Amino acid sequence: MAIVQGRTRAQLRQSVGYNLGAVYVSSASGTGSTTTIVDNTLTGGDDNYIGKWVVFNDVSASTVEVSRVSDYTASSTTLTVSPAFANASVANDTYELWDDIYQPARVEDLMNQSILDATGHAYDPVEIPNMSSSPHTGLHSDGKTQRFDIPSGLSMIQNIYYRTSVDFTRLHACNAVFDESGTSTSSASTNANIEASVDTKIKKQGTASNKFVYAVGASAGDVSTDKITSKDISEYDYLEGWIKITRSSEAATSAGNLKILLDDTANCASPLETLDVPALTDDTWTFFRVKLANPESDTAIISVGLEYTADLGACTVWLDDISVVKNDSAQWVKTPRNLWKIDKQEKDIIFDNYFHGTARYNLLKIVGGDKPALLTADTDTSEIDEQYIIARATALAFASASGGPNTDPDNKNNMAGFWMGMSQQAKRQIPILTDVRLVE
Repeated sequence: MAIVQGRTRAQLRQSVGYNLGAVYVSSASGTGSTTTIVDNTLTGGDDNYIGKWVVFNDVSASTVEVSRVSDYTASSTTLTVSPAFANASVANDTYELWDDIYQPARVEDLMNQSILDATGHAYDPVEIPNMSSSPHTGLHSDGKTQRFDIPSGLSMIQNIYYRTSVDFTRLHACNAVFDESGTSTSSASTNANIEASVDTKIKKQGTASNKFVYAVGASAGDVSTDKITSKDISEYDYLEGWIKITRSSEAATSAGNLKILLDDTANCASPLETLDVPALTDDTWTFFRVKLANPESDTAIISVGLEYTADLGACTVWLDDISVVKNDSAQWVKTPRNLWKIDKQEKDIIFDNYFHGTARYNLLKIVGGDKPALLTADTDTSEIDEQYIIARATALAFASASGGPNTDPDNKNNMAGFWMGMSQQAKRQIPILTDVRLVE
């Protein structure tokens, strides 16, 4: 189901209030105080609004506070509230005035309850790798791995695809050592704290990988580079490759602790691209894809580099198969459903033995969804049909107020039934998801 980019929590709450006939939305007409709001549109006599709830939007401070009317002076159209707001109200600050039987926070709870009720019927769509995000660590078949950790942010998986082809240019196969000659004082060729070599045993693709051994004395800013034949990559948009790190502490790294550099000058002296390598788990090959920052400038790349940007202690890094790809050129094929299943306990995707003969050495894409997020701030927008949220929250609010004092229970029960019917009608419009496999 597509995300509904519509009304905010504040707008949804107000819509519920309008359905209930319980809210008046206005703005201050003049300067008040931390305990008063002046609004010349208000009517009625003294004490007319006592007990009503106030949702106050302090425009200058971008904060929303809830208080309650303790007094009203008709001659000055001034509401007095308690507790006090953090800042004085001024002209154009907006506010909501709610009937005392409908506490705004309770209405918000009912809106979130409606979202929870839709969980299992509607999901926030998730596609991994997200082709619009950067950087992203994607899943990648390698001809042998059968278990993959399910990426975070997935509550269900609908399909898994593998990339069969993509327009690409290989920048560095990593079969030759990073030993660019030049005057860079921190390059692997001149820095005693970096030992660069080719490793034919530990590799991910091809015949070898590049190996970088960093001594304790290595420091942030140390760079290892290699000269390549000039390549125009201005038509490409993502860099992809493999990387692995082993640290003496066995600790993971953070995104950006290592960077890939691309430049049209030797030794990556003034990099056109400085791309963060994502967070890495110790002693684990990680496939990475990072969006190029300035591809239009990358018309003559002659140097590729690896920058060590944090003091990681003694460690060894392997780098393999660095390429750039045209994202939109990718061709994807759906993996037959009999070739994969979900281990809910371990949160793993398990592929059948026959999977490797099908997917081979290719990037994988997961299409699924996450539980729709709850609304926790007035600026939040819903990830499911807003008409459903409004209708169901209205129904629940009418039902919850039907037994209170000074109410018409029959009318409120009738209205609750009407709006529950509207919510069910909206729920039926949510597309039915088929062949969904739950993660949890």
